[in-house]
Amino acid sequence: MADDRRAEMETLLQRQRDAFTASRPEPMSQRKDRIRRAMALVREHGEAFAKAMSADFGGRPAAQTMITDIGSVVGAGHDALKNMDRWAKTEKRKVQFPLGLLGARAEVRYEPKGVIGILSPWNFPLQLAFVPLMQVLAAGNRAMIKPSEFTERTSDLMAELTAEYFAPEEVAVITGGPDVAGAFSSLPFDHLVFTGSTATGRRVMQAAAENLVPVTLELGGKSPVIMGRSADFAKAGERIAWGKMMNAGQICLAPDYLIVPEDKEQDAIAGVVAGATAMYPTLLDNEDYTAIVSDRHFARLKGLIEDARDKGAEVIEVNPAGEDFGNSNQRKLPLTILRNATQDMAAMQEEIFGPILPVTTYKSVDQAVDYVNEHDRPLGLYYFGENKGEQERVLTRTISGGVTTNDVIFHVSMEDLPFGGIGPSGMGSYHSVEGFREFSHARAVYHQPKVDVAKLGGLKPPFGAASAKAAARLLK
Repeated sequence: MADDRRAEMETLLQRQRDAFTASRPEPMSQRKDRIRRAMALVREHGEAFAKAMSADFGGRPAAQTMITDIGSVVGAGHDALKNMDRWAKTEKRKVQFPLGLLGARAEVRYEPKGVIGILSPWNFPLQLAFVPLMQVLAAGNRAMIKPSEFTERTSDLMAELTAEYFAPEEVAVITGGPDVAGAFSSLPFDHLVFTGSTATGRRVMQAAAENLVPVTLELGGKSPVIMGRSADFAKAGERIAWGKMMNAGQICLAPDYLIVPEDKEQDAIAGVVAGATAMYPTLLDNEDYTAIVSDRHFARLKGLIEDARDKGAEVIEVNPAGEDFGNSNQRKLPLTILRNATQDMAAMQEEIFGPILPVTTYKSVDQAVDYVNEHDRPLGLYYFGENKGEQERVLTRTISGGVTTNDVIFHVSMEDLPFGGIGPSGMGSYHSVEGFREFSHARAVYHQPKVDVAKLGGLKPPFGAASAKAAARLLK
């Protein structure tokens, strides 16, 4: 990357920081105006964004984009506008006795941090840039966004429209390749948000650490589905197929693999196959089914299937119309179930990020729980079943970023729930009040009364009887 690109970003960062400092204290009405402009940007250009994303993917349903990208951003904006006055209220805190009687007061003020960097990915390019932006703006910050180069048309459109709706010292979008992203992650932001792979997240965190920049990392991993014997396998199968095939499985929260009762394996697989067939009777020319984003990612997914086949998996391709994928020039991949999946298969080691579904079995649900606990903590965990005791056992004995029971993915669509990972699946969270606080500084403020509290409490030398009394009181 040319030095002038880095200099350009550094200049922009300083411009935003100077504007932020000069504008303090900024009224809530200004924050709300920015949120409304961001909502208008996506709402008024939803069709253009849908076309750009479809072109970037080589085929992506417009209806899906309107729901998952446009709709989610507008929903996050409405939530912020409705609640941000309450989120931003100063909180009164207790002071030690008898300071309150003497007139001392304590409070926490939620104040903006400054300039927030947002590094967003390609799979939901608008949602994963602009949903955190809503809480960033609600908290009173400025923002610089670096979207993915893999969805180039969408990123260019985002940059063009952001420049129309915002002054560069408010919100700015920077486009470019991996070299630009690397330089972006090393800028001295006041906070940095990254959504992407665990491997890249480590590099982003390392770069941010050079400037002691706090980070919110939304990563991924292998989100398991534990199916209990009490599950409705037909209903569960349809819901799993929906979650695995939406965006062709290119979702950080997609169900990554199934753990099913040994004696119910056939029922579980049949439910998924029936669900996929009902939703996607054809695939190649079906505008409802998303293509794989790039040739490289497509080849990687094909490699996972062949690796599993070579290592003994039964490969079940869900191809209801018997279409010839081998002679197609589209990057469409049918749902592919890997039965008898084993730990030595790459599909059981890597996050899949595509329509491939390994299936493994258990004799007792504790085996499934132990398997999850022996591996990296996932971003999402899913349990299907009507046994409430078993459900609670799974919930209390596992750790994950979030959970949906008797469905998949839905917890991320609840705006009032925090969205975030834990351990290798991420750190920090956003959405609603958790996002507001993530991008705010909780500033402790103590107001001392007129009386000399330190002297009265025996804290000032010469130390004597009052000091001994104070120490004894603290030790009780």
